[in-house]
Amino acid sequence: MSKVIAAISTSVDGYIVGPDDRPGCGLGVGGERLHYWVMGGPWTYADDGRDTDGMQGADREYFETVTQGVTAGIVGRTMYESSGAWGGRNPFGGTLIVLTHRVEDQPPVSSGFLFVDGFDAALEKARELADGGGISLGGGADLIRQGLRAGVVDELAISTAPVVLGGGKRLFDGFEEDLELEVLGTWSSQFATHVRYAVKRTTEAS
Repeated sequence: MSKVIAAISTSVDGYIVGPDDRPGCGLGVGGERLHYWVMGGPWTYADDGRDTDGMQGADREYFETVTQGVTAGIVGRTMYESSGAWGGRNPFGGTLIVLTHRVEDQPPVSSGFLFVDGFDAALEKARELADGGGISLGGGADLIRQGLRAGVVDELAISTAPVVLGGGKRLFDGFEEDLELEVLGTWSSQFATHVRYAVKRTTEAS
């Protein structure tokens, strides 16, 4: 069975994006600071050619451990649209499943995106595509909450940036489940503190 890893960046006050996230401002106003660790330092939405080549040190080490063996991914429609569909092509390799109720505007297969309606159907398709490899739940917050509620997330990986956003969308907004987590590892840089948690099943927690 493929391991499911939910990985996301947050502010100290728990926001995964700042206010007014939209195409061209995918992480919201001020939210680009959440991903300084990804880019290796400060960047803005106006920067061209942004990628992870600048990532280094503890950030790079964390990134490599959390993505090792991952062969399929799922993201929500809001994340897909706020990112501007990553320019129209999946930048992560393979096929990226987009969870959405609006599957009629499925982009070309060559884009590397596959629209699927319903969390269970998306996970089933991801398991098929992963072919035994890991599956990443890459956000947004609602997608990760669905995975945690369904009890299918094996690991939760949270990168906390040293910033208080004060508004936007919170990772655990409205989430009322009681979860037992086990720290698997921590990494820290000037841009973020990363923690990987094992999500313990009810039988394990008891």
